[in-house]
Amino acid sequence: MKKMTPAQTAALLGVFGALALALSFLEHTLLPAVPLLPPGAKLGLSNIVTVVCGALFGPPAAFYIAALKALFAFVTRGATAGLMSLAGGLLSAAALSLLLKSIGKTVSYLGLGVLCAAAHNLGQLLMSVWLTGSQALLSYGKYLLLFALFTGTLTGLMLCVLVPRLQKSGRFSSIKIGQPEEQNQ
Repeated sequence: MKKMTPAQTAALLGVFGALALALSFLEHTLLPAVPLLPPGAKLGLSNIVTVVCGALFGPPAAFYIAALKALFAFVTRGATAGLMSLAGGLLSAAALSLLLKSIGKTVSYLGLGVLCAAAHNLGQLLMSVWLTGSQALLSYGKYLLLFALFTGTLTGLMLCVLVPRLQKSGRFSSIKIGQPEEQNQ
């Protein structure tokens, strides 16, 4: 299949953006108090979309989805939620940008999911310290790191399933992320 046109890419990113917002809304509205989650923690369902977009379209797409989610959080839940979403999303997208070149070499999709989740949690933790002026919140980091192992594993497992299937669909055939080097040539 031939390469997607810019209009097709924009349309598909719009669909992925809508999916990320729908998952964010679902998670915030219907899953506010999942047992055993640390206070304020979410499963990160919409983060799956961010990482999948980054894997399929490259880092700019991940930054776009992260910024879109932050704007949505700002509009629907206020400035604090928007800033927290922005900090976590941008740091996660930055980690994704650095790690994408290592997929299949030194980092697996599972590792990518966990590292991006940890970066997301770190970004939100640093933003909460900045917003409150209390460094005592940093003690919460160890719990968030453990939680990132769980949520990042879920994201990584979804990447293992989704990215190869999307690549095989023909729409993403020009994208070689996660494929062994000899197949890329």
